Amino acid sequence: MTSNVNTPQKVSAALDSAHVGDIQGALGTIRMDDEGPRVGVSAKMRTLLAIVGPGLIVMVGDNDAGAFSTYTQAGQNYGTRLLWTLLLLVPVLYVNQEMVLRLGAVAGVGHARLILERFGKFWGAFSVIDLFLLNALTIVTEFIGISLGLQYLGIPKVPGVLVAALVVLAAASTGSFQRFERVCLTLVAGSLLLVPIFFLAHPGFGQLTHDFLVPGMPGGASLSTVMLLIIGIVGTTVAPWQLFFQQSYIIDKRITPRFMNYEKADLWIGMAIVIVGGGAMFAFATATFAGHPEAGNFTDAAGVAQGLGKYVSKTAGVLFAIALIDASIIGAAAVGLSTSYALGDVLGLKHSLHRKPSEAKGFYAVFAGLLLVAATIVLIPGSPLGLLTEGVQTLAGVLLPSATVFLLLLCNDREVLGPWVNSLRLNVFTSAVVAVLVTLSIVLTASVLFPSIGSAAILTILGTGAGILLVGGVVFGVNRLRHPPATDPDAVDRSLRPTWRMPPIAMLTRPQLSTGRRIGLTVLRTYLLVAMIMVIIRIVQLALGH
Repeated sequence: MTSNVNTPQKVSAALDSAHVGDIQGALGTIRMDDEGPRVGVSAKMRTLLAIVGPGLIVMVGDNDAGAFSTYTQAGQNYGTRLLWTLLLLVPVLYVNQEMVLRLGAVAGVGHARLILERFGKFWGAFSVIDLFLLNALTIVTEFIGISLGLQYLGIPKVPGVLVAALVVLAAASTGSFQRFERVCLTLVAGSLLLVPIFFLAHPGFGQLTHDFLVPGMPGGASLSTVMLLIIGIVGTTVAPWQLFFQQSYIIDKRITPRFMNYEKADLWIGMAIVIVGGGAMFAFATATFAGHPEAGNFTDAAGVAQGLGKYVSKTAGVLFAIALIDASIIGAAAVGLSTSYALGDVLGLKHSLHRKPSEAKGFYAVFAGLLLVAATIVLIPGSPLGLLTEGVQTLAGVLLPSATVFLLLLCNDREVLGPWVNSLRLNVFTSAVVAVLVTLSIVLTASVLFPSIGSAAILTILGTGAGILLVGGVVFGVNRLRHPPATDPDAVDRSLRPTWRMPPIAMLTRPQLSTGRRIGLTVLRTYLLVAMIMVIIRIVQLALGH
């Protein structure tokens, strides 16, 4: 083991000098030389307020236009019978985001750069190209959400979409990280508009509680249709851009390992808001359309707003439209920044919200370009906006396993994380999550390529995936019993955690991938590449009417 794993590291590996300094949060500041203990509730609360931001923004940003569409579709078409999916996603969300949290605070280097440096140019380029394509399309869906909200409010589409794009760009381009985060937290507060809509719709609390805690399937519905919607919920709730954004944003906020517990609290708060918001959309969509002709006939988010205005109150419809615009704006900002951060990492560009546009031209040019191109596509008459939204969710589901695999590998890299590496228990859980995501990805890809796929085929794919997972678990367990490790793999000096940072990345030795791991990665990447191309071709065919 290299010496840097067993000795504290105080040299930062940050690639941008702007990433070193005081923590300047929206709700407080922590000086770089402030190393005193936090004694008392008041001191701890002030520290938490200064730290909150990354977890809140990445989680609420995930309840974006796609989430509004998916959750309300589930509620309008199937009631609250699929509400339990949100509860099952909690551990998946937390495990993924907690791992990137550690990588950001400890490594000081963005996700894309770590993949590039630890696995080579091929894998690094592949990851960034995947991210760029998916994020560009995701931002288009955010502006679709903005246009639908504006349409309901009676605001002209063209000026409204352009103003929204300029607002996002202006918020990020002031050269003040603190000012940008204040704008984002204001938008986070705006997401709570979903709560009064929930109470205005008067949903049944008993049924909600039951369906949240007890898994079930809608009666009389096609299994294949329901399964695809469940996969859509997974795709819209756990997205690849989240990994890249939160890691880079934590670095940009200058959060270090000594504040890890506060950042975990920030993440839990963000997750709570996501679950509340998603659950509220399930509930009020169910209550609004129950007993009306629109039940089971979801169209889009604008149709939900119209239903709320018609069956609940005009206030509910307006609040939903405003919440949709709010969520789409914060989603566009977060997704756009995840791309700019990643390209800045890989290309060696200055990339920080602490810098003004004149100091980081490439970083802001990518951000502005993504926003303006997305806004323009939405404004082009005849653009297949519905297909774009469906395609983005499909691609997110297809590409997510790849992102999670690299995340898992990085979190077991002791040169990168030292005493912060994953425990065996976390590795087992995350490996199972990856296996499930790959299986769902295959189902989703098959459903797009073969729209008439039946329940038997879907159950066969899921059963095969479950069988492989079970066999893999048995083989791992037997091998563990027959060949116990000479030393505990978790036997690292955890006392070094508060001060241990990854050394400058150039000083690290690139890990040597085993033959089995290299073959596994190649197979996974080949499948994902083929699946992504086939899905894109299918979407284009549908857009052309074939």
